[in-house]
Amino acid sequence: MSAPTPTRDVNIEAEYERRLADRRATLAAADRRHVRVSRVRLAIVAAAIVMVIAGGLPMLPWLLVPFVAFLGVAAFHGTVLNARDRAASAVAFYERGLARIRHAWIGQGRPGDEHRQADHVFADDLDIFGRGSLFELLATTRTRAGEETLVRWLLSPVDAAEARSRQAAVRELAARVDLREAIAVLGDQTRTAVDAPVLRAWAQTPVRLHGRAIRFGLALLAASTIASLAIWLSTGALRWAVLICALLEGIVTLALRPRVDAVVEAVADPAHDLDVLAGVLRVLEDARFESPRLEQLRLALNRGRPASSEIATLSRFVALLESHRNVVFAFPAALMLWTTQWAFVIEAWRARVGRHIPEWLDLIGEIEALIAIGGFAAEHPDFVYPDVVEDGPTMAATALAHPTLPADAVANDVALGDGGLRLLIVSGSNMSGKSTWLRTIGTTVVLSWLGAPVRATACRVSPLAIGAAIRANDSLLDGRSRFFAEITRLKQIVDLVRASRGAVLFLLDEILGGTNSHDRRAGAEALLTGLVDAGAIGLATTHDL
Repeated sequence: MSAPTPTRDVNIEAEYERRLADRRATLAAADRRHVRVSRVRLAIVAAAIVMVIAGGLPMLPWLLVPFVAFLGVAAFHGTVLNARDRAASAVAFYERGLARIRHAWIGQGRPGDEHRQADHVFADDLDIFGRGSLFELLATTRTRAGEETLVRWLLSPVDAAEARSRQAAVRELAARVDLREAIAVLGDQTRTAVDAPVLRAWAQTPVRLHGRAIRFGLALLAASTIASLAIWLSTGALRWAVLICALLEGIVTLALRPRVDAVVEAVADPAHDLDVLAGVLRVLEDARFESPRLEQLRLALNRGRPASSEIATLSRFVALLESHRNVVFAFPAALMLWTTQWAFVIEAWRARVGRHIPEWLDLIGEIEALIAIGGFAAEHPDFVYPDVVEDGPTMAATALAHPTLPADAVANDVALGDGGLRLLIVSGSNMSGKSTWLRTIGTTVVLSWLGAPVRATACRVSPLAIGAAIRANDSLLDGRSRFFAEITRLKQIVDLVRASRGAVLFLLDEILGGTNSHDRRAGAEALLTGLVDAGAIGLATTHDL
């Protein structure tokens, strides 16, 4: 078994408290600055009103001065508001971190119920998702891509080399508090940003608008319309040119409208939170890592033009496209064929860059999942990184407890496989913790393949798939009894053992409880003997001593 991970020199709770106090002070200062700038804006407006009232029409040209001043102050106010939002997000980041450290996190995060799979071979049994689940404790990712990757890792065992690679990355990221904060302060903290499936689908659909000649023609037509209109308004000449240009614009707009509308509608959902995605990418591209895995992922984001620059460009294009919805700008936008031209620009971007988006989302998802696990490791400095070995099957730990339970949870030892016991029969009274013990062992194996530390003083584990029958779910809607649901799950476990050639940890709680004692005993004996003979290791609870 591996030696316990020493407690870090930095007390993580004290460090979070120090940073929280600093960010609260920053937020208070930003609030005060916001109030002062708001008053300046009101003063400029009031001054402009006084100028008009006192000076009348002759003062109208002088209104340009307060107008320009107002625009400058408004731009500065935007930076103040952004700084205030970042400070508020940082405060929330450390408050949530302290809640996790102090075991006050349950119900405060994302439960992940939408990721539940009814027939998964262990997810519901181990409470991977739901209120107070392992997912809620781990899920600090900012993007949907990161959340998707974390979900996939929670549900899928890996080999020893992959687990050790993740573990090396997590060890490094556990100390990178600044990196975790830099990502956490981007965008709205109440939800994950960027709908990765929608963005992937949009990036890979056929391009609807293309052709440089058409784009040049549109720009030329719009310029001609504006120029002829300006000449007509100033001199009264070229009225016929204005009418011809307006007629041509109307024909072009009607001809392209179906495809333009399709582009505008298609980009609406994927474009949400592109600024957040660009920000996350920029933070990761600028970071430097010692872990070969992390540095390889970072370099992949910087091939050619950095991914953050490309996404930021798309975000600007979409913002410009959406500006036609402004009532004040609607008429000039129509004259300039604004929507049509920017729809072409966005489609040209997608034709050039779209194929890279799925790869970027996969890369950012993997890095974000590792960062989330690194945060979990940092906030649990007394946990130990398991020794992930090639040979097995084996699962052994001392002073093992469930990671989501309070500090006073009872710890126990376990030793399975590795040339020793392959099956443990657990008995005891109701509510004595038998099912919790099964979940503790299963959750520890899940954490080991994530590359995360586990709640033990030492742990040794080989690559293991998990098959669990702890919570049998009957269904009135599906006409499925509890007994049938359990039999179905047991068949899944048997099939898993056969497919995995015995590298399986089975966790069975009061199996075959829906039948009589004699049949239950005979069936359980045959099942357990078959699982062990096939090479699996595991635990079973029972009252049938």
